[in-house]
Amino acid sequence: MNTTFNVLDHVMVPDHQIMSEEEINELFSTYQISNEQLPKINHDDSVVKSIDAKINDIIRIIRVSQTAGRSESYRLVVKRPKK
Repeated sequence: MNTTFNVLDHVMVPDHQIMSEEEINELFSTYQISNEQLPKINHDDSVVKSIDAKINDIIRIIRVSQTAGRSESYRLVVKRPKK
């Protein structure tokens, strides 16, 4: 029996994509921001692992809703701080 579960297949998990350098440059230019100003996501997050994102990658998260239509947000992959 295969017990492997891909978190990306769950209906509640929005689309996550690693952004290219060109897309990142456009994002920074459009919003006049830098990567330090982005919200963070930990490198050991299940989705980050599933899409094989690395520390310092920027992830685009695309959500679809009946009210907003399409919504994009962005996260910088960071190493989880030690406790």
